[in-house]
Amino acid sequence: MIKQLSQQEIDAAFQNNKQKPDTPIVKFDFRRPDRIPKSQIRAIHLVHDTFVRNLVSSLSVYLRSYLTVNQVSVEQLSYGEFLDGLPSPTCIVSLGLSPYDGSGTLELNPTLVFPILEMVLGGSGQSPVSSRREITEIEQKLLDGLFRIILHDLREAWKAVTAVDFTIESMETDPQSLHLLATNEAVVSIGIEVRIGDAVGMMNIAMPSIVIKMMRQKFDQQWSVRKSRASEAEQSRMLRVLRHGSAALEARMEGPTITVRDLLDLCEGHLLTFDYPVERPVELLVNGAHKFTGQVVSTGKKRACLLEKIGPCPGQGRMSDDSGGSASPG
Repeated sequence: MIKQLSQQEIDAAFQNNKQKPDTPIVKFDFRRPDRIPKSQIRAIHLVHDTFVRNLVSSLSVYLRSYLTVNQVSVEQLSYGEFLDGLPSPTCIVSLGLSPYDGSGTLELNPTLVFPILEMVLGGSGQSPVSSRREITEIEQKLLDGLFRIILHDLREAWKAVTAVDFTIESMETDPQSLHLLATNEAVVSIGIEVRIGDAVGMMNIAMPSIVIKMMRQKFDQQWSVRKSRASEAEQSRMLRVLRHGSAALEARMEGPTITVRDLLDLCEGHLLTFDYPVERPVELLVNGAHKFTGQVVSTGKKRACLLEKIGPCPGQGRMSDDSGGSASPG
C-alpha cells in the first residue's frame, strides 16, 4: 500500500532537512570504473620498491656508471590524464601483460633516453643533447638492451604477486598516438625517477585497473604470505646495511636487591653483602636488552663471558630477587 504524503508532511521534511548541518558533497565520475582498494595500491608500491632496488644494480652494471632510482608515486587516474602528463616527443612502448588480457604502457623521458644512448655508444652521457627531437629508428634498436633489463627486473618483482610476462608490442614517440585504452579508462600509474650523473628523467608505467582487479585474489593470498618472509637477496641487503652499525654489549651480574625503605635506613657502619653464586649464569645485554646467557671465564689475564644460551635465563633480568640482600650493622 502506497502512502501519499500531505503538504504539511512534505513541508516538515524539508524543514528538518534545512536544520541539519551541511555535509560535504563529493563529486562522483560515473565514467570511471570503481577504484581499486588502497591496500592493493600499497602492495603495488611494495612490488615496485623491489623493482627499483633490482634496477639500480642492473643498470649500474649495464651502463658502467653510478645511478640512483627512486619510486616517486603510485596513483590511479584515467588513461587520458596519464598521457597528458607525458612529454612529447618521448619514448613510449606498449607492454603485453600475458597471461592477462590488456596492455600496459612504459615511458622513458627524453632527458633520460639520450644520455643513456650516449653511454651505450661509449660516451660519458654528459654531452648536451636536444630533448625536443624524436628518437630515430636506429636509436630505438639501441634501446633494446635497456628495455630487456627493465622488463626482466619488472617480471622478477611481480613474481611476488603473480607471474606476468611483460613484452614490448610496439614503440612510439608521440604519447597521443598510442591508443591502447579509452581515455576515460582507469589505470594505475607508477612514477619512477632515474638520476644518472647530472641527467634526471622519469620512467612512467601504467597498467589497466581492470587487470589489477583481476589479480586481487593473488594479492590477498600470495602477497600477504610472501611479504612476511624476506627473500635471501633482501636479507643480504639488510645485513650489508647493518654490518657497519654498532651495539653496546654489557655483561651484568645482577645480584640481590633491597627495598627503598632499607636503602634510606642505611647509615655508617652497615654492611651490605652482594653474594653472586658461581653457578648462577651471567646476563649479557645488547643495547640494554637481555639477549644472551653465559658464564664468567678466564682468557689469559682477562675475564670473559662464555655464551651458553641465546635469550635471558628464566627468572633473570627482574628488578627484584626473593633471595634478598642484607643490610646489617658491621
